[in-house]
Amino acid sequence: MEKLTIVKVGGKIVEEEDSLDALLNDFSKIKGFKLLVHGGGRSATKLASQLGIESKMVGGRRITDAETLRVVTMVYGGLVNKNIVARLQSMNANALGLTGADMNLIRSVKRPVKDVDYGFVGDVEKVNAELLADLIAKGVVPVLAPLTHDGHGSMLNTNADTIAGETAKALSSFFDVTLIFCFEKRGVLMDANDDDSVIPSLTRSEYEAYVKKEIIKGGMLPKLENAFKVIEGGAKKVFITSASALSDPESGTVLQ
Repeated sequence: MEKLTIVKVGGKIVEEEDSLDALLNDFSKIKGFKLLVHGGGRSATKLASQLGIESKMVGGRRITDAETLRVVTMVYGGLVNKNIVARLQSMNANALGLTGADMNLIRSVKRPVKDVDYGFVGDVEKVNAELLADLIAKGVVPVLAPLTHDGHGSMLNTNADTIAGETAKALSSFFDVTLIFCFEKRGVLMDANDDDSVIPSLTRSEYEAYVKKEIIKGGMLPKLENAFKVIEGGAKKVFITSASALSDPESGTVLQ
């Protein structure tokens, strides 16, 4: 199987010109097939505020009402996505910006209301891996925005980590997949206040032991749960590292 590198990037890396350019420059130099998944929540919050729309969050997750859905569709599918695509084209990467609605690429179901009504938020049901694999094999570099659709005419706001994970699992039938989650820290940390305390490698059992001891907690929990599901779903390696270490992901945390 040919190698495919999937990179997920979010947070302030996407929002700041210098960090975004540095990341895309490193991404464009990755050998072989590649795919990028991006976030853009801060830009969405900023534009919503300018339009007088209040951003409501519960446990770090955005409540997506009808007005907010319009904003995130504009920001994620338009402003952020096309900015990344244009920059990659200048770096000789033949990028194609896509949401899950394009070519019926990622179908989701609207999250059912339990304790919280998240609104127009989608949980991924199916990735059209065959179509995506065809594009990649032709030398296209897909750039996926964190938006999917329900098949009934509605866009759905969808977590970018989830899109990266589900895409990696689906494409594992076609490629030897490596997934790299880029964020602000150098990897999974033993001590959240010490940026040098990177845990070099993690198995599922080691992760569960760290959770019990409350060494790993908070926002890292959903990210790691998602990442282990990707390994279990067929990806060869998952790295969690900083955007500045994209050319050397081994310096972060590798999940096995």
